[in-house]
Amino acid sequence: MLALVRIALHRPYTFVVAALLILLIGSLAALRTPVDIFPSINIPIVGVAFQYQGLPPDQMVGRVITPFERALTTTVNDIEHLESNSYTTYGIVKIFFHPSVNIATANAQVTAIAQTLLKQMPPGTTPPLILNYSASSVPIIQLALSGRGLTEQNLADLGINFVRPRLVTVQGAGIPWPFGGKAPQVMFDLDTAALQSRGLTGLDVANALAAQNLITPVGSEKIGDYEYTVNLNSAPSKISELGDLPIKSVGGAMVYMHDVAQVHNGNSVQTNIVHVDGNRSVLLSIFKNGTTSTLDIVSGIKKMLTIIKPSLPDVLDIKPIGDQSVFVRASIQGVIREGVIAAALTSLMILLFLGSWRSTLIVTTSIPLSILGAIGALSAIGETLNIMTLGGLALAVGILVDEATVTIESINYHLEQGKEVETAILDGASQIVIPAFVSLLCICIVFIPMFFLSGVARFLFVPMAESVIFAMVFSFLLSRTLVPTMAKYLLRMHVERVGGADSEPAPSNNPLVRFQRGFEARFARLRAGYHDLLALAIEHRRLFVGGFVGFIAFSFMLAPFLGRNFFPQVDGGQILLHVRAPVGMRIEGTAARFAEVEKAIREVIPPVEVAAGNGQYRHLSFGDQHNLQQHRYDRRVGRRHPDLAQPGTCADR
Repeated sequence: MLALVRIALHRPYTFVVAALLILLIGSLAALRTPVDIFPSINIPIVGVAFQYQGLPPDQMVGRVITPFERALTTTVNDIEHLESNSYTTYGIVKIFFHPSVNIATANAQVTAIAQTLLKQMPPGTTPPLILNYSASSVPIIQLALSGRGLTEQNLADLGINFVRPRLVTVQGAGIPWPFGGKAPQVMFDLDTAALQSRGLTGLDVANALAAQNLITPVGSEKIGDYEYTVNLNSAPSKISELGDLPIKSVGGAMVYMHDVAQVHNGNSVQTNIVHVDGNRSVLLSIFKNGTTSTLDIVSGIKKMLTIIKPSLPDVLDIKPIGDQSVFVRASIQGVIREGVIAAALTSLMILLFLGSWRSTLIVTTSIPLSILGAIGALSAIGETLNIMTLGGLALAVGILVDEATVTIESINYHLEQGKEVETAILDGASQIVIPAFVSLLCICIVFIPMFFLSGVARFLFVPMAESVIFAMVFSFLLSRTLVPTMAKYLLRMHVERVGGADSEPAPSNNPLVRFQRGFEARFARLRAGYHDLLALAIEHRRLFVGGFVGFIAFSFMLAPFLGRNFFPQVDGGQILLHVRAPVGMRIEGTAARFAEVEKAIREVIPPVEVAAGNGQYRHLSFGDQHNLQQHRYDRRVGRRHPDLAQPGTCADR
């Protein structure tokens, strides 16, 4: 280590260039590294969704889900555990894998066994939808589509066919099918009386439609110098023409579709309803895929909305809801702000105790370089800038100063003895090299156990440990190289103290020097008082040790009253309500029930305290099994409506 200091003194430009390189690489890494709230929680999960229209949940379990789960456990490797839910029409299986699994191989195995088992399932079972996702797959922003004069069917059509196809081109954005709205379908409303009078059934109508509404490509025809594509009129081009299709000849008269059915443009059975600010709406959820920054995805979505807006109807209103980038940006700025404040206060303390702006400049130069070096290393190993990594860097700011401060203080001590600058640097560095290195190892080894954690805790706390360790390593290396180099050119021999360490310093007219000397004098009196207290404690050592041990024991007795939680409570200025209606309630009844909840909320929360972009009311219903609504609004008051506190009515989270 001392040889490294000698090299720095004899080859100073090498380490100046190295410091500039750290500055350049760290700055570029800080600008290009993805930014997110938390680190990526890469717990490998594969979701499999089966669909069989109208199949009850008990039949879905027995005929689809259970055989699939049995086959999974014999053909798919590294399964940690399985979770499944069955609803009317749908069956969902979540396959949790061990962290070391090759997710591509696991996905291929799941897909292969799912396709194989289709032959053993009820005829007509739709091939399953297979998705890869992780624990961090949550919406980063949602878009509510509404507009005066637009029906739910219009909104669903605009969201599916015009808005969603353009937004999926944003890098890192994953957009599933929208919630709410009505999927358009051509409806045949049968007149049962008319069917019975003609001796027909619904099956006759279905067979006639299947036989006559056909797409039959016939190729092309060459006539003269041109080749023409031949189109047959085997499929009606208008909805009204479907009513003119013949069904069957009854009593010598042909029966047409319009004789026994009303053909019109309708929609499929609605299974979910979305309310935004009390009005029916369509909700597009945007998820984060890959390693793209949350801020980049949200900004890309908003930029794309401005591009496609002119091509959409003027009455269509697209309102962002639940924008995570606001919280991400505020969290990151808060961590950076606290880190800057910590660095400024640390620099002030160094200036007060050392009394030299040159020494303070050397120490404060090493702090940002250590931080930038750690950011560059984090980016190189694939980490993101998030609360945990930036929190680790903010935590390390106070520790980072130790290496450079101890080095500068030791050099200043030898300069006060009248030594030359280079001699003082070498003597000071040799005096502290072993304690500084042991201190580095002790600090780093504290974070080593985090690498042995498992589950979500590992993904959260390992990046924080890495940021602290990288910052400490760079700080130590800079204290052996850049700090001696800067000390060689900035520090001067203390000629006023040549007479000895106990001699009085020469008077100075510099206000900073005079203030620092006054501070040193007052600190010396404080240190003398502490010395007297320490002597008193040693003199009455039994009483002091007994009282100290008693205080520690009393502190441990308070531990059961602290409570336990994975994260501390955070007041994000919002309230999220999860409300569940009775099982089996019709979606119309669910919507009416939650309209009353909305009304109660608006009676409690004044309109001025409800942000327009955050007032979200969302209804979901999965068949007869699950009715759910979420309410999200800005919270500025701490009251709760008594009707929302009834057991079994509202779960407030």
